[in-house]
Amino acid sequence: MHIFVTCLGLLLLLPGVASGQDAVRTALLRVQHETPLPLSRLDLPPEDLGLAGARLAVADNNTTGRFMGQEFTLEEVDVAPEEAVAALQGALDQGARFVVTMADADTTLALADAAGERALVLNAMAPDDRLRGADCRANLLHLSPSRSMLTDALAQFLMVKRWDSWLLIEGSHPSDTLLADAYRKSAAKFGATIVEERLFEDTGAARRTDAGPIQVQKQMPVFTQRAAEHDIVLAADESEVFSGHLPYHTWEPRPVAGSAGLVPASWHPAHEAWGATQLQRRFEREAGRPMRPEDYDAWLALRVLGEAATRTESTDPDVLRDYILTPEFELAGFKGQALTFRDWDGQLRQPILLGTGRMVVSVSPQDEFIHRVSPLDTLGTDRPESACRRN
Repeated sequence: MHIFVTCLGLLLLLPGVASGQDAVRTALLRVQHETPLPLSRLDLPPEDLGLAGARLAVADNNTTGRFMGQEFTLEEVDVAPEEAVAALQGALDQGARFVVTMADADTTLALADAAGERALVLNAMAPDDRLRGADCRANLLHLSPSRSMLTDALAQFLMVKRWDSWLLIEGSHPSDTLLADAYRKSAAKFGATIVEERLFEDTGAARRTDAGPIQVQKQMPVFTQRAAEHDIVLAADESEVFSGHLPYHTWEPRPVAGSAGLVPASWHPAHEAWGATQLQRRFEREAGRPMRPEDYDAWLALRVLGEAATRTESTDPDVLRDYILTPEFELAGFKGQALTFRDWDGQLRQPILLGTGRMVVSVSPQDEFIHRVSPLDTLGTDRPESACRRN
């Protein structure tokens, strides 16, 4: 008996055997909002969207954690919007001190407010700039790019190509309006001209059965007919109502970008540069499918915690948050440079991939755009423009 106790005591002191005090307990809340089916059956979301990326990150964290005496755990919670705050409270009562959210802006904000000082919240989905601006919170970090980061990334590439005359087609849903507004700001920021704007009304038709190839071939050219002279058609269609039908169906032979065609995103399944093939293969081996942006954003959230816990040798949320927001924190994200956080709004700086269905076309920021602190700060809201007052 004494030998057993002595050995157990030694094991608890060895690296790789984490005590309860050294556990980084994280809850991932996926808030299930009703969304229409995508235009293409190839875009149907997998059941483990986001979760697969988070699981891979936990495995990565524990590979290092076992040598540091730290353990990383993940509680996965799928919940309806009206039950999200109660689910959060349950996770906190069970010991979670870090919460990764996959939710819309309103729910994300409600969860951050409900968590208060009890947990650090990491936003892995909502792109809304207001969460990084007037509605920012001291306990809220952002892994997913903001809309303005995405639109700035695409705008930079279009300006390098000298495609500076845009036909902007906006969807009729609120999120489409927010995306269109972001493109308008990007145009003003980089000197592009929106020569004309058109609104595509969502009539509520059965998207895949009532809008077959024959109907689209007749309707979409007429919708884009007689537009002002333009270099490119820019689609602001976050609701995925019409943009998938634009390529090859416009009246004028013009490229399409934005929500279809050339699309800005945090990740692309064809990305191979800077060691990304290694991450892609590990993910595909575990999940049995390609990695999507949602998976990458969730992976980033858990890896940020793992890197911060390792560097600080702490599992305290306040210690980790303070370190994450310092210039000393860096994370390898397979994008050619270290990823860091903006201390003024809690946004992760990261390059944005510009891709088509099968290829990565470019990566922004483009070399032509410089910044006194970091070229990554040419994407999205810079410090002098920020309305965030973290408290």
